[in-house]
Amino acid sequence: MVQLKNALVSTLVSTALVNAWSPSNNYAPSVVDCPTVDDYDLQSLNDTNPEKLALVRDANELSVNETKWVRQRNQLTEKAMLEFLKRATKNFTDDSILDSLFPANKNSSFSNNSLSSLSPKIGIAASGGGYRAMLAGAGMIAAMDNRTEGANEHGLGGLLQSSTYLAGLSGGNWLVGTLAWNNWTSVQDIINNMTAPDSIWDITNGFLSPGGNDTKATTARWSQILGAGSEKQKAGFPISIADYWGRALSYNFFPTLNQGGVAYSWSDLRNSEVFAKAEMPFPISVTDFRHPYAGINELNSTIVEFNPFEMGSWDPSLNSFADVKYIGTSMFNGTPVADKCVVGFDNVGFILGTSSMLFTPADVPFLSAMLGDSTVGTILSSAMKNDTNDVAIYAPNPFKGTNYGTNNYTNALVNADAFYLVDGGEDQIEIPLISLVQKNRDLDVIFALDNSADTNLNWPNGNGVVQAYERQFAPQGDNMAFPYVPSVADFVAQGLNKRPTFFGCDSTNLTDLRYIPPLIVYIPNSDYSYESNTSTWQLTYNTSERLSMISNGFESMTRNNFTDDPEFLSCVGCAIIRRKQQALNLSLPVECNQCFTDYCWNGAIGKYNSTSSNYTSSSYANSTSSISLNANTTTSSSSNTTNSTSIDNAKDNKKKNAAVKVIDNSIFHSYLAILGSALIAYSLF
Repeated sequence: MVQLKNALVSTLVSTALVNAWSPSNNYAPSVVDCPTVDDYDLQSLNDTNPEKLALVRDANELSVNETKWVRQRNQLTEKAMLEFLKRATKNFTDDSILDSLFPANKNSSFSNNSLSSLSPKIGIAASGGGYRAMLAGAGMIAAMDNRTEGANEHGLGGLLQSSTYLAGLSGGNWLVGTLAWNNWTSVQDIINNMTAPDSIWDITNGFLSPGGNDTKATTARWSQILGAGSEKQKAGFPISIADYWGRALSYNFFPTLNQGGVAYSWSDLRNSEVFAKAEMPFPISVTDFRHPYAGINELNSTIVEFNPFEMGSWDPSLNSFADVKYIGTSMFNGTPVADKCVVGFDNVGFILGTSSMLFTPADVPFLSAMLGDSTVGTILSSAMKNDTNDVAIYAPNPFKGTNYGTNNYTNALVNADAFYLVDGGEDQIEIPLISLVQKNRDLDVIFALDNSADTNLNWPNGNGVVQAYERQFAPQGDNMAFPYVPSVADFVAQGLNKRPTFFGCDSTNLTDLRYIPPLIVYIPNSDYSYESNTSTWQLTYNTSERLSMISNGFESMTRNNFTDDPEFLSCVGCAIIRRKQQALNLSLPVECNQCFTDYCWNGAIGKYNSTSSNYTSSSYANSTSSISLNANTTTSSSSNTTNSTSIDNAKDNKKKNAAVKVIDNSIFHSYLAILGSALIAYSLF
């Protein structure tokens, strides 16, 4: 993207910060008076004793706070979405469907009292993948942001403003967290100030030597990082490598704040005007629960999310959410055990570090062999033998004594004194889709931004989407639904990992699922103007590299600024309206027929030989597509039968092949570098 590459350098714009701050004014949590029962709505009260405050609730529905916020957000997204869809459908022969979805459009004006409940709802999911995912994902987000230069002319500008949710994990969460907790800054603003002092994402020197050639600056930085951990420990809270990791990350995400936001709390976002007015998407950070020394996969993991109001899980194993502001409070069954509560435990950097914490004791032998008798190897190997050093420790356990969980995993989560979390992609669901497909969030379409490094050459292969699909057939997926997708082998063989693909285009083929899930628009990292398949453990990027990664991300999102397909904007519009069009039995714009032919996965299942490049599709792939392209969405019974058989076969194969995946060693290396540095620094002070 020309505008991104030629970004002007200007004076750094001061970030408008929220007023809230940790009372300790440092990294240590603080003891405060608990809120009163009157401060909470009935949903948050103790089930058995209404006079007692309960800071944990069951996960049977959205929180009252999120429900109210989404209702407010809808008033803004509907206006933005109508403008986006008008642009997307401007060359359609008939765009009357917009009048059905946006009744106020007939009057050419909006008022808060005339808003429709029929407009589609959008979510965006940003995958993990270290700085590669952060930067390439930034380009994709920029392509959807009408604040980006050129996004309205040859991009998807306005789509971000039309979105209700924005989820991230690992490197994708660094992107989400940076934008959201910097007063909803734009990627364009970051670019415009990239060479200014104290600029966001200045990773030219990296973590190991943040001062570059200035060793004193590097020493001072690590002294602050380790000092912050010491303050938390002195306050009576256990720490792990995740604390140092998160603190180190924060300096590049919040460079204008004291020590990278050492006292900046996650829940502070509630008091930010831009969030309070719902002028930004609802941010979600995704992590996995894992016991120290344990292994997890997409079938048995407990996926834990953080949002501005709560921390918790929709999964049957936990099925509850806690007020994220008070998660450092000692509680039993959701009620504080004393008259005092704790705030400030929810440090922004700690949560961002938690979502990207992939560092396991199982790698100690590999580490020792690689580093030999070096100081790094000795210190790090010794530290990792501590059974809590490979996880982020949330203690006291905010879910201690709760009884909302409903399966065999529950006791392990709620009986322990500490709650352990790791990288959100450790279960191989590398794109944070599970939080967004929840029925309670009622989304119509999710844009899955895949910047993972699944192949040997660090390109995505659709694994994150496949694992999300498989999860619904395991006990932990009892309350979710996900569109049918091919196997990873078929994904690659059909080239779906190299171009945008729509999954679940025809809801009539999804009726055997628990509910009709959102349509998935899959956008993979692709090679356009820059080889963006950088290693996950690449810890430094100069200005030119950062701009190139962002620019290539823009191109991946827009099919090379629409030069690969001038109709891609229209096809995105078709994907957005598809669920509502079918649910309301509205006429589908005829132009969408070709879009769905071009971009919807047609259900093909192939016989793929992993030792060769040969791919032979099944007879189903050569038959008439089961996706209905008629305006009245009629699907023949024979087509449904064929689809059902193919999907059943795919489902059986996935169940048989489900297994614990091997953790990508390249991701391990990235954490090795920073954590080794932290421990070396610790040994020097």
